Amino acid sequence: MTKNEREKVILVGCQLTDDTEQFLYSMEELKSLTETAQGESLAMITQKRERVHPGTYIGKGKVEELQRLEEELEPDIIIFNDELSPSQIRNLSAGMSARVIDRTQLILDIFARRARSREGQLQVELAQLQYLMPRLAGQGTALSRLGGGIGTRGPGETKLESDRRHIRRRIDEIKRQLQTIVHHRERYRSRRKKNKAFQIALVGYTNAGKSTLFNRLTAADSLEENQLFATLDPLTRKLVLPSGYQAILTDTVGFIQDLPTTLVAAFRSTLEEVSEADLLLHVVDSSNPDFMQHQRTVRNLLQQLEMDHLPELTVYNKRDVQHEEFVPSSDAENILISAVNEEDRLKLKEVIEGMMKEQMSPYNGRIPSSAGKLIAQLKTETIVDSIDFDEENQFYRVKGFAFKDHPITGEIIKYT
Repeated sequence: MTKNEREKVILVGCQLTDDTEQFLYSMEELKSLTETAQGESLAMITQKRERVHPGTYIGKGKVEELQRLEEELEPDIIIFNDELSPSQIRNLSAGMSARVIDRTQLILDIFARRARSREGQLQVELAQLQYLMPRLAGQGTALSRLGGGIGTRGPGETKLESDRRHIRRRIDEIKRQLQTIVHHRERYRSRRKKNKAFQIALVGYTNAGKSTLFNRLTAADSLEENQLFATLDPLTRKLVLPSGYQAILTDTVGFIQDLPTTLVAAFRSTLEEVSEADLLLHVVDSSNPDFMQHQRTVRNLLQQLEMDHLPELTVYNKRDVQHEEFVPSSDAENILISAVNEEDRLKLKEVIEGMMKEQMSPYNGRIPSSAGKLIAQLKTETIVDSIDFDEENQFYRVKGFAFKDHPITGEIIKYT
């Protein structure tokens, strides 16, 4: 198969609730995930059931329908919309010529494709190994014929069935390496905390426009694509607010409904950047018909990660193409913007400054004209509202807001 040749895929889903709209959206999302992984969706098979079939996920009749469709379309892969148990994968694979994978494996594959940093690659490999470990039994032949396509990037390309002990050793080795990286990051974080830098984290559903906003706010070069999971590795840059205050802004991996638990665990250390934040910017795509569900998914994941207590500003993005039924949620402070509009970005920065002031204390200092270094510091490390020069007495009257525990607060007190 050539590198650019797209793998042919049949998608299979099981609807367990009466919410047909939500189920169909979930299937459309599976289709988008497949395209992101360079697959081409040929057909979609769905079944409504009270519960999934313990042996084959879908019922016997649907399995036969799927086999007939497979003979007709000759796909490379069949992707199921939920995480399959090891026995379900084994039973389905026995009756199919195409490779059988599930939503989890598909997402892991996209993450493997997207990981840029050493840490990101290690975390994906760890999640893949932990996912594959219980699925090795009885899969010898299936695993030996893995190619280089969807669901096989990273460790999937090695002969995983050869030695369980080898996989366990590899998992332990990855955990050790990740621990070292976590320690490095902790040192950076504690240095930032020591300097009392205000930290803002961008969170949100995948493809909500976080990277576009991040790039426009910081003039950075994070990957911007209209695709799911365009960003995987967290990036941190300086954000200069209207007053001149320099905050720290971090872009994070996009969240998604049914995010594999192995991935939530693997990316916990990456998302610790979020746990240290002083403010969360929760970016929501207002053009997406399912924006409310996206919002709930992100909130639930933040709850799982014990980060739902942090101050939050909901940023409804893509104002210029918002959905006709879009109505902002009233349970959190929010703003409606377009990340590509300069005026909107300025408005957002002003709202951020306003929220920061709520966490700060006002000051009113008389700084001598000889203390130029302190005045420059005040401009970048506090929010300066006004500076007036008193020529007669040769001092600056500086009014603004600063964090109580910031070292600079002590300096200001000397001159109040």
